[in-house]
Amino acid sequence: MVPILIVLLLALILFGAGFALKALWWIALAVLVVWLLGFLFRGTSAAGGRSRWYRW
Repeated sequence: MVPILIVLLLALILFGAGFALKALWWIALAVLVVWLLGFLFRGTSAAGGRSRWYRW
């Protein structure tokens, strides 16, 4: 009985980790798209120079 429970618990943990990693990949892709759009559509500063769209 214990080996069956261990296998089921391991399968549940691996399924959860796989789902979490897939969700993180989608979040990373969305952040990359937003960053690229901000990089492409950034404006110019009042002094006429190039400005950054982000503040670090």
